[in-house]
Amino acid sequence: MIPEISIVIPLRDEELNVLPMYDELSAVLGALGCAYEIILVDDGSEDGTFEKLADVQARDPHVRVVRFRRNYGQTAAFAAGFARARGRFIVTSDGDLQNDPADIGRLLEVARTHDIVVGWRKDRKDDFLTRHVPSVMANVLVSAVTGIRLHDYGCSLKVFRAEVVKPLHLRHGMHRYLPALASQLGGRVTEVVVNHRPRRFGRSKYGLSRTFRVVGDLFQLRALMRQAVDGGVAEEPLYEIREVREATA
Repeated sequence: MIPEISIVIPLRDEELNVLPMYDELSAVLGALGCAYEIILVDDGSEDGTFEKLADVQARDPHVRVVRFRRNYGQTAAFAAGFARARGRFIVTSDGDLQNDPADIGRLLEVARTHDIVVGWRKDRKDDFLTRHVPSVMANVLVSAVTGIRLHDYGCSLKVFRAEVVKPLHLRHGMHRYLPALASQLGGRVTEVVVNHRPRRFGRSKYGLSRTFRVVGDLFQLRALMRQAVDGGVAEEPLYEIREVREATA
């Protein structure tokens, strides 16, 4: 059955989060009453993440697993998931349990009348000085440059209509600006307040350095937006795949 919803989740060194994340996600998606698939992208993990993903895939035909040869970053992981997604709606989320799968249904309802629905972590559960304050500054700057005003570009929990993200030509680091990039192919953009939970296992892969990268991107962001739609100067491939585990039923 062709899925209506494709869930795309990058994971890197999230061995302890895989099974709790999968259990929550599959329960929520099963209750929605529509066909779905879960695309889990192992972004060069060095722990037991892939083994956990392979076990989940072997037990559930809804699950498809992509394994990168090395760590390529979130943009590459999302791009690999988008390329394989078959659903009318593509949901992105994180693999560390901080996004709440229970919010997916609300975002999908809004997506019936919008092209892009972005989660807003209004009450963030991470470090105020190193994560929250830099994020607020970055969101203000990105909103001003792109014209797509959002409170939380960095929230991984988003819903896109497939036609606004699958055609995008992504480059490294561009996952941060996906709502602005995709808005060029579908301008109905909105945001929904979502639950944000403390990280239970592992540690964050991001810090203040990400804010500095955003500031650097601002000088060329309008050009990058055009290239995302029209294509641009070819660069090295975003990723190389080590293996793909497809559903067997």
